[in-house]
Amino acid sequence: MLSTRCVAGAPRARRIATEEAFTIPEVAEAMREVVRTGGADLDLPIVRQTYCPEATETGPTADLAHTSRDAWSSRMLPYLLELGADRIARMDADGVDMHVLSLTSPGVQCFPAPLAVDLAQVANDRLADAVRAYPTRFAGLATIAPQDPTAAVREMDRAVTRLGLHGFIINSHTDGRYLDEPYFWPILEAAQALGKPIYLHPRAPSATLGGPLRDYRLEGAVWGFGVETASHVLRLMFSGTLDRFPDLSLVIGHMGEGLPFWRWRLDFMGQPGSRAARRNACSPSEYLARNVLVTSSGVEDPRALRYTIDTLGAERVMWAIDHPYQPMAPAVQFLKDAPLSAHEQALFAGGNAERVFGLPSLGGAMDATAG
Repeated sequence: MLSTRCVAGAPRARRIATEEAFTIPEVAEAMREVVRTGGADLDLPIVRQTYCPEATETGPTADLAHTSRDAWSSRMLPYLLELGADRIARMDADGVDMHVLSLTSPGVQCFPAPLAVDLAQVANDRLADAVRAYPTRFAGLATIAPQDPTAAVREMDRAVTRLGLHGFIINSHTDGRYLDEPYFWPILEAAQALGKPIYLHPRAPSATLGGPLRDYRLEGAVWGFGVETASHVLRLMFSGTLDRFPDLSLVIGHMGEGLPFWRWRLDFMGQPGSRAARRNACSPSEYLARNVLVTSSGVEDPRALRYTIDTLGAERVMWAIDHPYQPMAPAVQFLKDAPLSAHEQALFAGGNAERVFGLPSLGGAMDATAG
């Protein structure tokens, strides 16, 4: 299938990037304290690179701290702190119309519950301020503290009904616990009742899952993030949790964390009543079609995009950049060159995001001469 390219003067679909990170100074300082305290949490190397780039790692992975990729990651903090004109100038330079913003991983989920609850509120207030200041350029997903489900539910309601945010971000496990546990069900119930999606974003795997990944720094975006998040989604499927919350919408990034490519085998092994699937009422592919949406964040492979759309449907795949961890310009070029029909291009670029997150529509098209 030929790609869709704009010509001068022709309209193009609005480009809404759906997994774009930010932070605030208060969270940055709390993260530095996490680094100072130390421990065995697999998020620590990533947190250290972002918030304490001057720190020197020790142990068997110390030599990797000076690779070009890690050096690049260590410059992320200034970009993460941009919530105004500087970020928009970067978006304009690369032809990006809107960022759907969320507090960068691991959010507030590595803090003690009282601090996590307070920082979530502060982060959401700052995010709402940014969205109000630039309503056609920013939208926001509220962060919550799953450590305290009661407080999380209150914050979810406040974020939607008072702050006007468009969904929620949860960075996979919290203290090694997953959303299929009844302890967290009030959060899932609230998201379903509010009609807003949960973006289930990666963090480094829990200690029980991540042990073999530690030696070679596989715990991060190179592999562990996808393993962690895909496993979390499968827990929600195979536990029957998604039968209890059939209208819950989950968004996962990185072209579906591998799940579209495993769909056939998941169905083969995971039909209801099989040895691997004793609690789920539906097949995994039925949950993917009903409850799961996918973004392209950090995966700029046209073959993977084509397969994911063919597998899940054009209405269930959204464009994302993963800024600032991924550069914007190549992601925009990937979008321009994507092997999609005009209809698919419009949905992928921004139409699906408008529907899924309830974003205000600007008519769905922009002047192609703007990039």
